[in-house]
Amino acid sequence: MASSKLKALGDAVIFQHSLFSLPFAIAAVLLESGGRPGAWKFAWIIVAVLAGRNMANALNRIIDADIDAANPRTASRHLPSGSLSSRDLWILVAVTGAILVVAAAMLGWICVLLLPLAGIMVFGYSFTKRFTWLCHYWLGATCGLAVMGSFIALTGRIFELRYFALWAAVALWVAGFDIIYALQDIEIDRAQGLHSVPERFGQARAQAIAALSHLIAAALLGTVPLFWPRMGAPYWVGAGIAAALIASEHIVSRGGTERHIKIAAYSINEIVPLVVLASVIVDLYIH
Repeated sequence: MASSKLKALGDAVIFQHSLFSLPFAIAAVLLESGGRPGAWKFAWIIVAVLAGRNMANALNRIIDADIDAANPRTASRHLPSGSLSSRDLWILVAVTGAILVVAAAMLGWICVLLLPLAGIMVFGYSFTKRFTWLCHYWLGATCGLAVMGSFIALTGRIFELRYFALWAAVALWVAGFDIIYALQDIEIDRAQGLHSVPERFGQARAQAIAALSHLIAAALLGTVPLFWPRMGAPYWVGAGIAAALIASEHIVSRGGTERHIKIAAYSINEIVPLVVLASVIVDLYIH
């Protein structure tokens, strides 16, 4: 019973989508440490990223339960369908939140002081779609906190210029594929009074905005060797492959079906961070 409940909770928050944030966070740590991060900080950074990401998704499921129930595409999710209760997800929020606080404390006082800012970003995201079509960019900036937080936890320095290149790349990458994902819900968003780039600008312009966001994200990935000159040919190859994958999702998404959108917004983007991380590892340890 306990194992089935844990599996349901993992499915509810889509645990495998930790692949969106974690590899970029690890890449940030390796870049800034020259491939020699202390084991203690490295381990607690991973714990913090996993805890923060899954706490955020659990909160999103709770806050969006009424929206999910009214959308035929999402009505079968765990809360609307009754396979999990809000109490189950609140327990997950409490547990992962406690783990995040402990991890922040282990990483230093500056991480603890910045927790309220992270909390505002995480908690606020689920409400943004009720007020603004910029919700995708709020989500991207929030996901980028895994990168920014990793830099700060490792060095104890706040907001160095070079940190923003990778943070912004992740933020715009996430925003771009979230816009693609929202193409499925244009009509239901309008019916519910919700806001998104596709709802505001229509499908064609939304696809163009997503493509522009991804073009800037790819360009920012290309600036990494400027800030970390040790990156050489392997990184450029990896960044090029990542850019090609990102471009491919725009081609796939034009198929228009739910399956095409899921492949474009989810499946392809689970690979992109792993490619970038692999290129950093090869450059640091093999090349």
